[in-house]
Amino acid sequence: MDEDALLAAIEQSGDADDPAVRTVEFLVQADLDSRLDKYLTGRITYLSRNQLQMLIDAGDVTLNGRPAKASSKVQAGTRIRVVVPPPPAKGTVPEDIPIEVMYEDAHILVMNKAPDIITHPARSHLSGTLINALAFHFQHRSLVGGSLSGVGGEIARPGVVHRLDRDTTGCMVFAKTDEAHWKLGHQFERRQVDKRYIALVHGLIEPPTDTIDLPLGPHPNREKGYREKQVVRHDEQGRSALTLYRVREYYSSDPPTVPGANGVSAHTGTAPALGARPTSTGWQPAEPGRGSGAPMPRKLGSGVGDYTLVELELKTGRTHQIRVHLSHLGWPIVGDDMYGGKPLEHAGRTIIDRQALHAALLEIRHPITNEVMTFTAPVRGDMAEAIVHLRSRAMSPGVSQGTRVDLSKAVPGE
Repeated sequence: MDEDALLAAIEQSGDADDPAVRTVEFLVQADLDSRLDKYLTGRITYLSRNQLQMLIDAGDVTLNGRPAKASSKVQAGTRIRVVVPPPPAKGTVPEDIPIEVMYEDAHILVMNKAPDIITHPARSHLSGTLINALAFHFQHRSLVGGSLSGVGGEIARPGVVHRLDRDTTGCMVFAKTDEAHWKLGHQFERRQVDKRYIALVHGLIEPPTDTIDLPLGPHPNREKGYREKQVVRHDEQGRSALTLYRVREYYSSDPPTVPGANGVSAHTGTAPALGARPTSTGWQPAEPGRGSGAPMPRKLGSGVGDYTLVELELKTGRTHQIRVHLSHLGWPIVGDDMYGGKPLEHAGRTIIDRQALHAALLEIRHPITNEVMTFTAPVRGDMAEAIVHLRSRAMSPGVSQGTRVDLSKAVPGE
């Protein structure tokens, strides 16, 4: 079945959520000196190579019935099955959804994303997205007008350079022209963008600064409820994922002795060695293998009242990267029930029950002028309230070296 026939069949079936309806199969007739992702770009032309790589990573492409890799070589007799995404709705319906625009010109738009809104139409969410909100914004509120770029429009993702999860808040940039889109995408791919997040997690993170270098891939269970999840994978399905973290604040009923705001131990007056861990009496030397760029998994401590506020710097942009990395090491994000987090409650009242993750800073080069642009979104609302609440108990500062997020502007209730 060719792609036009496939899309027509999906539209006629009225059941675009059924993977069986959206499955296309190819039988390779000759040996080709070509990677799988490159081969598919010539067969499914309405999807970009990057979009096809995402399908492969998600387990939606198989070679002879087995999970595939984007780099797999295509050989004669290979049977390739692809579950393509549902076709986009025809046109974007503008919706009057409030958004906070931080910056806009003829080429880009940067916003401070609110919680509980998805970026673009997908499956059962064909409305109520940021794409719908932006369509309304350009028509009725924008001072410069324009529209989102056409890149990604064939799968209902026009202008989307990067994404934030539904309940993640903070800085997002959208492209308004194709040139801006390609150039911004190049910056993200080449790791030329500085992205800083703030997360509130269960447990006391140790050591206070380190690198998490663990490959991520789709959950092996493809049943509903699991296929949306990512996990650490050390097989052919795992893709490199690199996260740098720096502890900003510890909250505990019996706080450990940790470095002050300048990274210096209150006991010794010297900075602890990389990999040292905080204890109630001082710093314990690093365990073998820690602080080396290869964190070792550990279980969440028994102290249910222990929390850490951590700043994270992304070097790659895998799906759910921060959430999976932290959860895997025993520090799930507060409110992230998909990966083991629990709501923060006090005196019978829930303070925050969505994932406490905020994109606080985004630094890019303007795709046309090449000017360095830094955007900051202060922590607000329920996450700010959670931080203020936890600061009322025993608190110890983390490190300051290398951090960029200003935590003095957390504003509860906004």
